[in-house]
Amino acid sequence: MKVLLIAPNVDATDVGEALMAFKWAEALSAVVDLTVLTFQRPGRPNVAAQLPGARVVTWPEPAWAMGHERLNAMLKPAWPVFARRVRQWLATALEHGERFDVTHQLMPQAARYASPLRHFDVPYIIGPLGGALGTPEAFRSEAAGAPLFTRLRALDAVRFRHDPWLRATYANASCVLGVAPYVRDILRDVPLRRFEPVLELGIDDVAPPSVRQAKPGQLRVLHVGRAVRTKGLRDVVRALAHLRDLPGVRLTSAGAGEELDICRAEAERLGVADRVNFLGRIPREEVEALYASHDVFCFPSFREPAGGVLYEAMRNGLPVITADRGGPGWIVDASSGIRLRVTDPMTYAGAIADALRHLAETPDLASRLGAGARDKVLREGLWSVKARAMADLYRDVAPRRNADQTIRMDSADCS
Repeated sequence: MKVLLIAPNVDATDVGEALMAFKWAEALSAVVDLTVLTFQRPGRPNVAAQLPGARVVTWPEPAWAMGHERLNAMLKPAWPVFARRVRQWLATALEHGERFDVTHQLMPQAARYASPLRHFDVPYIIGPLGGALGTPEAFRSEAAGAPLFTRLRALDAVRFRHDPWLRATYANASCVLGVAPYVRDILRDVPLRRFEPVLELGIDDVAPPSVRQAKPGQLRVLHVGRAVRTKGLRDVVRALAHLRDLPGVRLTSAGAGEELDICRAEAERLGVADRVNFLGRIPREEVEALYASHDVFCFPSFREPAGGVLYEAMRNGLPVITADRGGPGWIVDASSGIRLRVTDPMTYAGAIADALRHLAETPDLASRLGAGARDKVLREGLWSVKARAMADLYRDVAPRRNADQTIRMDSADCS
């Protein structure tokens, strides 16, 4: 099966979307005949050398688009350039007789980029799409102050209703993938042919099984993530104040950000500072050691599209306490953790405290959930497993091989 995969950045040595795109491309190249179209970022390792099992076509990433790393990651200013390159390349390839069974726009993950693949009569898949998850009303006063360009998410719903290029991108796709079922609700104003939830994250392997010897009333709680309000660290700190009768429940936080000082002050105000260890940003190997040394992963992020740290914790056999919302609400099930309804800050902290108390007082349950978390990611999170499932989807949406593929150049826009 011949598959064309497009993503603006593919790089095993990078982070975020570029790394995820590489992991997908690497895994898919083992099960399909894969061609990858992407930018080559100056100063980064050669993409073709990173993917020896695939055919790789690259173009230099525009230097002007890389001046602000965070802005580039959020807005993808070079997307029109990339889309035009893809459209020109694919038109030429088809004119010269090349055929693809399926084309797949893997990235960007945000659901706000019209696809060049919509201009061709080749079945195409978009996603996994994520993002566009709003902050619950009751938390907005505490989550104020986000950068201006992150507030552009508020325009997404308007574009899904009125942007003809974006609507055509999703309406004409053979299948739209979302990182969790909530994405289908985000796109409810677009008539989709088919939607499938597919988490963009994966794992290479799981940690060896381990036995954690927690005693009743004691619990080593871990939170890993950027210290921003939406990740829920403040809510875990507040939860400890409900557990004054369980001084053996202690919290470790790994991650830096503007929320860290606020959480330190909150711990002092609530009288639980002696039970919280704020580590800030630490090296990856130290984070892995924390997963091995703690009893439960508490990550009540209330605006989490996916949740890569959940997979990190679960592959290490940690039970999870998280929000029943967005990606975490889909990743975690009753066999692997406890999901909490997101209400208001005070009620939410109380619910987190109740979950922590339950696990602290029943170590056997924590052990069973930890084993269930490890089994779940082993069963569905390995990259090899995900690639085979994606290849099955490709075969499901692909036409018969003798079907005629033609170019549909019916739009004057170059997006």
